[in-house]
Parts: sequence; C-alpha cells; structure tokens
Amino acid sequence: MSTITSLPVLDLGLFNASPGQRAYFLQTLRHAAREVGFFYLSGHGIDPGLQRQLQRVARAFFDLPPEAKQQVAMIHSPHFRGYNRPGAELTRGQPDWREQFDIGAERRALTLTVDSPPWGRLQGPNQWPAALPELRPVLLAWQQAMTRMSRTLLGAFAEVLELPPAAFDALHGEQPNEHIKLIRYPGEHGATQGVGPHKDSGFLSFLLQDSQPGLQVEVVPDHWIDAPPRPGTFVVNIGELLELASNGYLRATVHRVVPPAVGHDRLSIAFFLGAQLDAVVPVYPLPEALAREARGAATDPLNPLLREVGWNYLKGRLRSHPDVAQRHYADLLPAPQALAVGDTY
Repeated sequence: MSTITSLPVLDLGLFNASPGQRAYFLQTLRHAAREVGFFYLSGHGIDPGLQRQLQRVARAFFDLPPEAKQQVAMIHSPHFRGYNRPGAELTRGQPDWREQFDIGAERRALTLTVDSPPWGRLQGPNQWPAALPELRPVLLAWQQAMTRMSRTLLGAFAEVLELPPAAFDALHGEQPNEHIKLIRYPGEHGATQGVGPHKDSGFLSFLLQDSQPGLQVEVVPDHWIDAPPRPGTFVVNIGELLELASNGYLRATVHRVVPPAVGHDRLSIAFFLGAQLDAVVPVYPLPEALAREARGAATDPLNPLLREVGWNYLKGRLRSHPDVAQRHYADLLPAPQALAVGDTY
C-alpha cells in the first residue's frame, strides 16, 4: 500500500529564480515525476483573467442548444476536432459520460498522396461554432500561452534527466501536436465513469479544474487518491512520450474521473503538449546513475505504444472515436494490423 495520500505542489516560478531555488524545484520535480507522475503546478504565469475568460466561454459553449453544438460535431472532422455528446468517446471500450469540445493547432490540412501515411489526415483546421464567435480567439490565446509555459516545464524535465535543456526540441519541433479539450461532466443517473482509467499519450498534460472534485490518480495498482481542485494551479501529469523517452525513469500514471453527483456538473479544461506527428521517439541516453533507476516503459499488450508519434496518436483516436473512424478511416478498419507498424517498445 502506498503512503502517498495527496499530490505534491510545485512552484514553476522557482525554476527561473535563484540557483538554490532552481535546484530545489528540480529536486522536487524529480521526486514527483518518479514517485507519482502527477503534481499541482503553481507559479505558472498564465494570466488569471484569461483563465476566467476561458472558463466563461467554455460554459457558454456547453449552454448552447444541442443543434448548435451538433453543427460542429466531431463526426464531420477527419482531424478529430469538434463536439462529442456524452457517451460518444470510449476509454478501454466503455463510454465516457462527458460532453466535450476538442481543438488542435489551427493549421491547414496537408496535401496528401497515395503514399502519404494515414496519420497525415490528422492535421487540419478546427471546427468553430458560429453561435459563439468569441470561443475561437480565447481558446487560441490560451493555447499559445500554454504552449510557451509547457515548453519551459519540458525543459525542466530535460534538466531532471541531466540532458541539455533543449533535448526535447527536436521531438516537439515547430508544429507540435497541441490539443485542448473543453469537458463537462453532467451528473446524471446511470453514469458509471466520467472517463475510464487511462494514461495520456503526449509529453505533458495540464488540467484546469472548477470547484467540483472527480479526478483520481492510481498511485499503486488498485489504490486511488483524489486530486481535488486547488485554486491557482494546474494538475500536471506526465504522458507516455516522456516515459518512453526516459526508458521509464519518468512515470506516466493511470488516472480516471468519477462522475459528479446527480444534479451537479463538473467543468474541466485540459491542455496536452505532444510531439510533431512525424517524430520518432528515441530512448535518450541517461547518466549511469539515472539509467540504473530507469524501470523501462510500461505497456498494455492490448494497446501497445508505438514510437512513431503519428501512428500512435492515430491508433488512439481510432479506438476512442469509432464513429469518426468509420466515416473517415474506413480504409484502415478492415486491416487493423496496418496500425501496428514500426517499433514498439
């Protein structure tokens, strides 16, 4: 049984403070990353006014009439962008009882040929609701601010591994796989999971919570602790990319969300920092002392990780959104073995 009863709290402001404070931050980051894989982050520098504005427009989106939200339903997007009603997304084959709106980096769709990898279809424009024009500028402003901040934290992780501060820049590149989810968990009868147990697939994940609890972290198998809202912070967790790249020195941790009580709802907003779709994740050479402590990256035989980022991300999207997969990727579905290309770990 784990002795961990709550998530550690780290202050990113210390990373750019005095040498002693920087060393203390890196020490606490190393401990949080190895022992829990989750922590609260304060001192992140994201404008509180922008955060309040973001939560306001997120609420306004979910308050739109169903037909307005369905106009930007994800089923219309080969890039897996847009709105999903509760129960539309699956985790480990079970429906997640949450409604959500997904956006990625605002880029043009790639020009593809018959020789292009299928994951090239993932890049493209977002869908934006005509009934809420203020949503787009707020989300894109927050996305830019989060990308800058998260890259600073990613550099701190490189230092934890005693790598050059820019060690992950080649994977992140100029076109990272940035992903935002606006999420509303309605408290309704019959909801068995807000989102089922899973790990995140990218570098780092950041969660902005409202006042409702629900997030739980599996610190050891079958032992869960709550991660209740903490004002002024993000909940941060390590994704499978960092676990892969560090050969398991850093820990990607299973987590879930339990539904709110009937008659209540929960709003959360997630930002995921990923790698470029064409990147291949290496195992970074660690100093001998750290390499001895690397546990190897964990894997699920039913859902193995792939080192090719585009293939790995596409695999996850196809599993989570079978309706979108059927409409836009039907050519892949009769031959699922086509997804298991390249080296797994």
